[in-house]
Amino acid sequence: MKAAAIGQFLLLIMACSAVTCSSADANETDLLSLLDFKRSITLDPQQALASWNHSTHFCSWEGILCTTTSPRRIASIRLERRGLVGQISPSLGNLTFLRNLSLATNRFTEGIPPSLGHLQQLQYLFLSNNTLQGTIPSFANCSSLRVLWLHRNGLVGPFPTELPPGLRQLQISVNDLAGTIPASLSNITMLDVISCADNHFEGSVPDEFAKLQNLQQVYLGANQLSGRFPRAIMNLSALTDLSLALNQFSGEVPPDLGSTLRNLLLLELPVNFFQDQIPPSLTNASNLYYIEISRNSFSGVVPSKIGRLNKLEMLNLEYNQLQAESKQDWEFLDSLANCTELIDFSMTGNLLKGQLPASVGNLTNQLQYLYFAENQLSGEFPPGIANLHNLYTVSLAVNQFSGVLPERLGSLKNLQKISLGSNFFSGTIPSSFSNLTQLAELNLESNRLVGKIPPSFGNLPILKVLNISNNNLYGSIPKELFRIPTIVQISLYVNNLDGMIHPDIGNARQLTDLQLSSNNLSGEIPTTLGNCESLEGIEFDHNAFSGGIPVSLGNIRTLKVLNLSHNNLTGSIPASIGNLQLLEQLDLSFNKLKGEVPTKGIFNNRTAMRIDGNQGLCGGPPELHLSTCPGTPLDSDKHKLSMILKVVIPVAIAVILAVVISVLLLFQRRKQTARSISLPSFGREIPKLSYNDLFRATEGFATTNLIGQGRYGSVYQGKLFQDGNVVAIKVFSLETRGAQKSFIAECDALRNVRHRNLVPILTACSTMDSNGNDFKALVYEFMPRGDLHNLLYSTRDREGSSYLNYVSLDQRLSILVDVSDALAYLHHGHQGTIVHCDVKPSNILLDHDMVAHVGDLGLARFKSSTATSSTVDSYSTSSIAIKGTIGYVAPECAGGGQVSTASDVYSFGVVLLEMFIRRRPTDDMFKDGMSIAKFVEINFPENVLQIVDPQLLEELDLSKETPAAIKEGGAQVLQSVLSIGLCCTKASPSERISMQEAAAKLHGIRDAYLRGN
Repeated sequence: MKAAAIGQFLLLIMACSAVTCSSADANETDLLSLLDFKRSITLDPQQALASWNHSTHFCSWEGILCTTTSPRRIASIRLERRGLVGQISPSLGNLTFLRNLSLATNRFTEGIPPSLGHLQQLQYLFLSNNTLQGTIPSFANCSSLRVLWLHRNGLVGPFPTELPPGLRQLQISVNDLAGTIPASLSNITMLDVISCADNHFEGSVPDEFAKLQNLQQVYLGANQLSGRFPRAIMNLSALTDLSLALNQFSGEVPPDLGSTLRNLLLLELPVNFFQDQIPPSLTNASNLYYIEISRNSFSGVVPSKIGRLNKLEMLNLEYNQLQAESKQDWEFLDSLANCTELIDFSMTGNLLKGQLPASVGNLTNQLQYLYFAENQLSGEFPPGIANLHNLYTVSLAVNQFSGVLPERLGSLKNLQKISLGSNFFSGTIPSSFSNLTQLAELNLESNRLVGKIPPSFGNLPILKVLNISNNNLYGSIPKELFRIPTIVQISLYVNNLDGMIHPDIGNARQLTDLQLSSNNLSGEIPTTLGNCESLEGIEFDHNAFSGGIPVSLGNIRTLKVLNLSHNNLTGSIPASIGNLQLLEQLDLSFNKLKGEVPTKGIFNNRTAMRIDGNQGLCGGPPELHLSTCPGTPLDSDKHKLSMILKVVIPVAIAVILAVVISVLLLFQRRKQTARSISLPSFGREIPKLSYNDLFRATEGFATTNLIGQGRYGSVYQGKLFQDGNVVAIKVFSLETRGAQKSFIAECDALRNVRHRNLVPILTACSTMDSNGNDFKALVYEFMPRGDLHNLLYSTRDREGSSYLNYVSLDQRLSILVDVSDALAYLHHGHQGTIVHCDVKPSNILLDHDMVAHVGDLGLARFKSSTATSSTVDSYSTSSIAIKGTIGYVAPECAGGGQVSTASDVYSFGVVLLEMFIRRRPTDDMFKDGMSIAKFVEINFPENVLQIVDPQLLEELDLSKETPAAIKEGGAQVLQSVLSIGLCCTKASPSERISMQEAAAKLHGIRDAYLRGN
């Protein structure tokens, strides 16, 4: 049918010229084109084309408009949002009178027909929000085209250059276009809107942009554009909307920005590398209503007269290095009281210190979102916040606020989210919180709250997240929580909660995460827990649960994490757990389980599950090396002998122990006054190990088991427990000066820390050795892939020659992401900031899956109690001259100066650079003032490919069929990563980015690279 129609159409073309075609022929041409379009549609769910038949004239068909003059020709096709599936028929290119074609928000596939580029009367073309592919055809012949919208498709190729000179709007955002923005675009002098955001464009913005004097809206965000702030933009005096977000622009923002671009309404610059001050001239752009400049490196204070922008609705300054401490610094907050339309205001992740001024309560009542998290604010909860009656969200998390939470906060009836975690709030949870009927999230974790969880929380009708973990709460868990119909996350770990879990837990069928670790909960785990069919995580470890593991847990098909370790559970392991296909982590260790271990599902993945510390288990998969389960019961004689031995042996052991203890006590009295040995609790119950346990585990601390040596001790590989669980045992050399402090520091640093990228500690041992000398050791999970230094520099034999380990680009990116996440957690995500002080490759350990874990917190420092006026947080120090390792230590610490989070950032930056150029910072080439950071800086960005690890260059060029764009993309990844390294290794601590910012940028680079491969 399609071939016949095309043939008929060709006969029409041949039968008449453009001048002499009859009206009937012209009508027939339009009709045939529409019918061919209909035939290209494979799905029409709304029956939008049902009227497209011969019963009526095509000018009456749905979505069609015709000219009013005779002959009536098709002037407009509007079929947007109809759910149409199929291809855009090339026959539409024959509709010579078509002025408007709108097929937006459908599901058209394949490419844009080049024939559309011949429609000389076409003025508006809307093909956005489909799944179109291929390149953008030429529209140079569409001399009347004014609006071209192609955004939200899958188009590839370069920036379109064959465009009509009269075009006014070009929308090509959210595609897969690449290359550079062409200077020839400046020839389209009538352009007033250009949007090419969320593509893969790189390079700089052409200077020729300055010719586009009619431009009002410029959206260039989410690309890989780089360079300084585009000076050409400063010539566009008509500009109202400017977005350069999520690129790699750097340097300062022109100080005259607001004075030159006075018509600005919207300014978006987030996630770049802009630095220096926020231009005070911004206040001259008096119509600005939207300012988003977060996640840069802006410093100094917020312009004190920012309140002149009285139309401001959104002000996002988070994750910069903005400061405020004195009354003068905080003048901007007083000024913002004039912004009566302000809805969203964020200062999260800056360097704000001291008390939050009471003037925060003078902000407009229109304010809905208020964020001051992740600063260094202190004092009591700012009382003025209770005056902001329309608040939806208040976030003050990760600060140093103290005192009690005010009951008045419960009067803010519109509150949907309260985030106050990681502070020093004390007292009880205000009962008035139960009146917040719109509350969806309540985060109070890591404070010093006491008392019971209010049962009235069960009256919160739409609560989704309840996180009160890491406090000092006691009492039972109110059963009312389980009746909240919307609850999806309950996090109450590390408290003093006791009692049993109420069977009503089974009502919470929508619950996805239940975290009750490290409490004093007891009784049996309710079988009704199996009714929670949406659960993904159950963490009940380090409690006192007894009884058996409910078979009903096997009903939770969504379960990914199940941790019941360190309890008093008895009985056998239910076989039903082996049927959970999504289960990724299972920990049943240190209970009293017995019987045969199942062999299905996760039980076949030794690295994903732990059952050690259960003496009665047997059987299971062969790789567990458990004893064989008995097949038949014992005969009567053996049974009698067993009963006799059960009586006699304990009595004999008791007598022997009594004698041994008496001798030991006598020896101790003669030796010296007894010392009190304190074992760190790490916030939870831990397995107790003696010196003899560790002695046996390491075969007498044999050199064959030695896997590493450091400043304060040695690390051995050992085997604990009957199943041969492999661990790493760090034995401190207490005769070395500072070793005792190192042990204490590492214990303090590890107390209650919980992060997937920190080396997990199993226990500590503080006792005496066989000679009566002090003995201190820490026992960690064993990391089978060794450390990062070994990965980078160890060699292997290949055909008679040695070569360095192959470490792929995605592995290096993932390791950096893991390390940055761990350090960001230590700096910002934990109650009380921890500075590692010795970040280097040998302290970065890799597990079986190449996941990186930061270890060795023996030099860790905690925030000092006395605040300083420095722009960098100061921390307590020891007598050690250099706090870290030569080559990685920050310049300000090299002479024994103060350590800070910024010094960790510097060390991390060195590790990053080392990973990508594969040269140690102590290499012979780095001398006479030349450091690894300086070396990269002088070669950046022009000579990046000459200094990076040759392995990376080989990887990026492995496939000769790889498109050039992908190769360039790989090179761009290298440049972007090294740029972050340089931002971390600035000479001045105040110029370095934070670990949170570094982690965010690395996550973006890693995820984008993995998506592209």
